[in-house]
Amino acid sequence: MSEFKQQIIPMLSYENGINAMEWLCRVFGFSEKTKMLNEDGSLAHGEIAMGDSIIMLSTPGPDYQSPLNHRKHCLAAEKSYQVPYIINGMLVFVNNLRAHFEKSKASGATILSEIETGGPGDRYRAEDLEGQRWMFMAPDQ
Repeated sequence: MSEFKQQIIPMLSYENGINAMEWLCRVFGFSEKTKMLNEDGSLAHGEIAMGDSIIMLSTPGPDYQSPLNHRKHCLAAEKSYQVPYIINGMLVFVNNLRAHFEKSKASGATILSEIETGGPGDRYRAEDLEGQRWMFMAPDQ
């Protein structure tokens, strides 16, 4: 068995995986590692990275609804997303939290919370273009 730098790899679905990859790289600072397309041009498999960690992305099919679109048609989902907290989301450690926050905010991320201090560490919460939720946190000082 080979050695893995990352033992758990998140896998996220997007209605438009190609657009999501570009957005996540531009707004949140990931870098594109892999992009494989289906015959129809949709994203079959994509990988974005930050440091040595990757997240896999795909567009699972025409019937998939992003969290953002699903909650437009589902009252229970809409109610559950009224809180600013992470719901089935990602936690990402970034070295310069303040700069990351400012760039994300200026680049169009939906900011769910300003930078908070205390507790587990300095952090902020944001939502991406399709309603996936992200928490960005400063590493331990």
